[in-house]
Amino acid sequence: MSRTAAEIATQPDCWRRAAKAAAAFDGLPRPGERVAVTGCGTSWFMALAYAALREASGQGETDAFAASEFPVGRPYDRVVAITRSGTTTEVLSLLGELRGTTATVALTADPKTPVRDAADAVAVLDFADEESVVQTRFATTALAFLRAGLGDGGGNGGGNGGGVPGVKPLAQAAVDAELAVTEPLPEVVLGAEQWTFLGRGWTYGLALEAGLKMREAAGAWTEAYPAMEYRHGPISITGPGRVAWMFGTLPEGLAGDVDRVGGHLVARQDADPLADLIRAQRLAVALAEAKGYDPDRPRNLSRSVILS
Repeated sequence: MSRTAAEIATQPDCWRRAAKAAAAFDGLPRPGERVAVTGCGTSWFMALAYAALREASGQGETDAFAASEFPVGRPYDRVVAITRSGTTTEVLSLLGELRGTTATVALTADPKTPVRDAADAVAVLDFADEESVVQTRFATTALAFLRAGLGDGGGNGGGNGGGVPGVKPLAQAAVDAELAVTEPLPEVVLGAEQWTFLGRGWTYGLALEAGLKMREAAGAWTEAYPAMEYRHGPISITGPGRVAWMFGTLPEGLAGDVDRVGGHLVARQDADPLADLIRAQRLAVALAEAKGYDPDRPRNLSRSVILS
């Protein structure tokens, strides 16, 4: 088993630990605050997911930006930065620009890095750190941590993203994740030549991340779109031997559209979307290994991007 595959399998436990850590952490955004979330690569996609989920739960205006594109002059009550390594150049530079003007909190896997001194508060998720270059469990654990910080919101159980439709209590999402790390992947998905990942609201960030995992680990041909935009052109790429994979609630009529063009639809309506992301992670590893690639050490990538 690759190191990446082993790390993927630990996610249910990591999410449970993240929920406990969030309950004891005092630096997360408070209801009503105007918040921005930032990161690079996978961390940016988790930022997009959390921002949409926080707004949908009614806890306040929340934006998400790649760290290199952050509008520094825009006023926020708090900025949340996600950085697994704690060394990413663009994130550290942004935190430096915000120091003294905006409250900042960083989520990291390694506190013995420059981010320790760059942010006002640091949440250490070292139990979700990874040896592999490709992020899997740290990314989802960071999102689980932030999601747990939203509380019960709509009254459907702790850490459920404020009662947002399709979002389960985090404890139930962890149960779904246990199934996602063990059940066989469908042969039609394993044998496809192209995959398009779709999402709505907070799950659009998950779709982007699924596509990135497939490209990073397996060099696969993937695309990702908001589900309702998919029919405005991108559906032209779908056909026999190609997959459209929906995270979260399936829009009305989409299944028929995918069937009409001969594609195969994946839409797990019974599972929490974050747990469904685990299946895409496992698919990326399986495809990489089938091609003879090392999923722990993907081509052209390093664990952290540090610019000179």
